[in-house]
Amino acid sequence: MTTALPVADAGQVRRYARTLVRRHPRALAVALGLHALAAAAGLVAPRLLGGLVEGISRGTSTVTVDRIALAIGGFVVAQSVLVRFAHLASARLGEGVLAELREEFVDRLLALPLSTVERAGTGDLLTRASRDVSALSKTVRFAVPETLIALVTVLFVVVALLLTGPLLVLPSLLAVPILWAGTRWYLRRAPDGYLRESAAYSDITDGISETVEGARTTEALRQQARRGARTAADIRRSYAAERYTLGLRTVFFPIAELGYVVPVVATLVVGGWFYLKGWVSLGQVTAATLYAQQLVDPVNRLLSWLDELQVGGASMARLLGVAADDDAGPTSAVGSPGPSAGGGSAAPRLAAHDVRYAYREGRDVLHGVTLVPEPGEKLAMVGPSGAGKSTLGRLLAGVHAPRTGSVTVDGRPLDGLPLAELRTHVALVTQEHHVFIGTLADNVAMVRPDADPARVRSALAAVDALDWADALPQGLDTVVGAGGHPLSPAQAQQLALARLVLADPHTLVLDEATSLIDPRAARHLERSLAAVLAGRTVIAIAHRLFSAHDADRVAVVEDGRIIELGSHDELVAAGGSYAALWRSWHG
Repeated sequence: MTTALPVADAGQVRRYARTLVRRHPRALAVALGLHALAAAAGLVAPRLLGGLVEGISRGTSTVTVDRIALAIGGFVVAQSVLVRFAHLASARLGEGVLAELREEFVDRLLALPLSTVERAGTGDLLTRASRDVSALSKTVRFAVPETLIALVTVLFVVVALLLTGPLLVLPSLLAVPILWAGTRWYLRRAPDGYLRESAAYSDITDGISETVEGARTTEALRQQARRGARTAADIRRSYAAERYTLGLRTVFFPIAELGYVVPVVATLVVGGWFYLKGWVSLGQVTAATLYAQQLVDPVNRLLSWLDELQVGGASMARLLGVAADDDAGPTSAVGSPGPSAGGGSAAPRLAAHDVRYAYREGRDVLHGVTLVPEPGEKLAMVGPSGAGKSTLGRLLAGVHAPRTGSVTVDGRPLDGLPLAELRTHVALVTQEHHVFIGTLADNVAMVRPDADPARVRSALAAVDALDWADALPQGLDTVVGAGGHPLSPAQAQQLALARLVLADPHTLVLDEATSLIDPRAARHLERSLAAVLAGRTVIAIAHRLFSAHDADRVAVVEDGRIIELGSHDELVAAGGSYAALWRSWHG
């Protein structure tokens, strides 16, 4: 069962937006200044035409039409040049802000505890990292600059109207109640609608990714119809969410169209009546009507981009929400690993006392487990699938925090340690592994970027990977990962183990770490690890009982409890569950 990550509230989004503005005061001032100059240049033509009409009507005009046309042409050219540089300044500002947003999102994402990522599921994270980033990119690059331009232009046109004749502002005010009511109605509904739309898209992504990843299982269990029904239901919810936001737009946009057409007609009609009454001149009516016409474009842009701003606001709330998760696990930023904790004379002690854990409230999967590995001990955890071995291993590795009880290292709660420090104490390696795009050497050294080539080679040798690594086309400088030289599952797993050797924690939790390597290679690999990791605590979770045979002690886990604990020989002699497993394994 997946649980979507939280979403930042409107206050958090506004505070973050203000923070972004404060980071770029000079760039913002330059962009706004250029847009203001461009808007001012565009206001000259109506004033000149109004003056020309007034002079001609009174027969007092001393300026020829040619001169007026030349002046207007000059200001149009000046406005075009200013608009060009204003757009460049806005684009430069937008790209800088967008780069910061992306970097901060990646930092937040990498700081998430693994338990949070697992709980959220693939779909929610993928949608935030792709669709929401893309939507926010469009907002920052286009919607924000266009909105600023529109606001500046509207402000200057209104000022020009006031200077032309205060009475002639009154007709334009007829549009204010229409636009105010329509915008208020829209803004009360749009944010939640777009959040639901993004959440529905996350469900679709999550469902499709599960179907693709589990295609063989789905086919084997004949669950195609059920998975198809799940996808259809997700699409119906997405369709309903998008239809809701479309419905909002079909109401809001006609209201907006009416709102910015009314001022032109009203200024012409009411202004003509004012002229007949002798309250204003013909030139003032002409200029005011042209200014009212100039309001149409910025108001139209403002209201059109308002919808995009709602999409961007919803996306920003989802991106900021990644950092708002109140997970109990360690969430501090990952730093470079500290010095080795495993080579000292007094290795730290890891201990779990009376721990309980539940993936769902009220349904514990661990029931009061106490386990205290000895420093330098190799402890094997065995038991049937679903018994709680992996869950207990994740608690011991600090991935999950216990619901009750405690997991400590030298008396310090594991879930309270900064992530960088935590990984110098204990690390987890599972069946899951990842090969990053880059050289093989970089893939190993990512846990210790300052490691020299000799240490990287030593780590590969420790897990019997150096021979095949040297045989690659460019040796350790061979590019691997997506699009690079392919590695087999066994090689990728050895690469993950080499990272652990280089990371050098004093305790390792191996959760089926060698399951993808053939049994002979796995046995050889574990013997190599035992020699390399002498003096460290190793907790091995496996179904292959040769690991238990080689261990100092064996913990048998059933139904979320440790039912037996002792050496291999002691447990075989006791004739309990472990003895039955051993006999079954030997046939």
